[in-house]
Amino acid sequence: MVAVTAALIGFFAFVIMRVTTPQMTTLFTDLSTEDSSAIIKELERQAIPFELRNDGAAIMVPKDKVTRLRMKLAEGGMPKGGGVGYEIFDKSDALGTTSFVQNINHLRALEGELARTIRAIDRVQAARVHLVLPEKPLFSRETPEPSASIVLRVRGALEPQQIRAIRHVVASAVNGLKPQRVSIVDEAGQLLADGAQSDADAAVGDERRAAFEKRMRKQVEDIVSSVVGAGRARVQLSADFDYNKITQTSDKFDPEGRVLRSTQTREESSLTADNSGQVTVANELPGSQNQDNAARARDQSKKSEETNNYEISRTTKTEVTEAGRVNRISVAVLVDGSYAKNEKGEMVYQDRTKEQLDRIAALVRSAIGFDQKRGDQVEVVNLRFAEPPAAQPIAEPTGLLGMLQFTKDDVMYVIELGVMMMLGLVVLFMVVRPLVKRIVAADAIPALAGGGMPALAEAHAESAGATGQALIPAGSGAAQLIDVAQIQGQVHAQAVHRVGELAERNPNETVSIVRQWLSEPVEN
Repeated sequence: MVAVTAALIGFFAFVIMRVTTPQMTTLFTDLSTEDSSAIIKELERQAIPFELRNDGAAIMVPKDKVTRLRMKLAEGGMPKGGGVGYEIFDKSDALGTTSFVQNINHLRALEGELARTIRAIDRVQAARVHLVLPEKPLFSRETPEPSASIVLRVRGALEPQQIRAIRHVVASAVNGLKPQRVSIVDEAGQLLADGAQSDADAAVGDERRAAFEKRMRKQVEDIVSSVVGAGRARVQLSADFDYNKITQTSDKFDPEGRVLRSTQTREESSLTADNSGQVTVANELPGSQNQDNAARARDQSKKSEETNNYEISRTTKTEVTEAGRVNRISVAVLVDGSYAKNEKGEMVYQDRTKEQLDRIAALVRSAIGFDQKRGDQVEVVNLRFAEPPAAQPIAEPTGLLGMLQFTKDDVMYVIELGVMMMLGLVVLFMVVRPLVKRIVAADAIPALAGGGMPALAEAHAESAGATGQALIPAGSGAAQLIDVAQIQGQVHAQAVHRVGELAERNPNETVSIVRQWLSEPVEN
């Protein structure tokens, strides 16, 4: 009885403690050792129960206090993210530090703040930033460029635009740092960005093409789904881009649009003589006959020249074609047929008509900006899908039923309470109730035995009263013998069994009673 009582007390204590224990939920995960220690210290100061998981990386607190705790810890700057930020300058002993220590602290603070910013990006679990900020050497005109290296621990894989965003965030936070000088590596040692300009251009081109295809595909799916039904169309779109940058310059001259710019006139006159003879002294003497003949033989000529300069109209045209032109678009659209009920109420598949397919193709051409000269292609095909049409969505309950919706945690808590209650009822009816009945029966037996024959006779009379028979004849004294012959099979089996139990439990008293019966005379 003591063991059973202790087991019952322990069981009900466990049930009460399990029911009254607050439901625990996650406060923070992926904590560093420093952050975990600081948060635990704060929780102990506020006397709030908590649990540690994953070697202290996760902390569990009661569900009803998680929101207030997060706000309270955020007010105190926790968690800090496992790095040192600008709070390193909050120390009071910074006055006596050297410039070298101040520069090192500034570099550590800048790296810590950048790591915290990068961790705020989706899919990034942890980040480590290393900055190289070289000083300008003396007597040198060239300044070394700063660089950065980042190590990330991610969930899954980062998208190209996220990698570019990390590089630009770091480059914008450091003076003189270019995005091409930032290298990114993941925890597996895979190089995500090596700083090559060609890789950056290729990534931009792929991202632009993927965004264009996604946008056009969504437009086509929306317009086709509105005709054939949601989920009854599949669209695949491929775009061919030209990433070559072209610069073209052309000059155009207009001969009709001439304008006189300048005019130049030149006149010349000359006089020549025919000297057929030789040059002698006689010919050169004044008054000689040869001079008169030469004067008569002289020839005079005049020359006039005029130059006009004109300006001709000229047009210079420079065209720059940026990279990323669409050369060709190919679209493949697969649509399902229609379903209708027959006389038996069964869903019957029906192919779409050629007229419907032509109309759908016309809508697709209009949606993508179809250009036949560019070589665009559009194919619309009607085939039966493997899966049947989706069932109609079940309307969510509103009003009172909508307010009584339970979460997964609430359902599990109710199930746990129900199981505990059923176990308690089983223990109550299967263990406690028989135990109480045995205790009550054990207390009644000494009372019957201490009263001797009268008590035993009265007990038998009460037991037999339900059957309308009496073990002891009316008018007899307290010590009258029990005449078994008068019962004659009318005593109930329960009374006989009760007497047998009393005889087995109290053999000494039973023997004394029987001896007393034998010593008394029998009345006729």
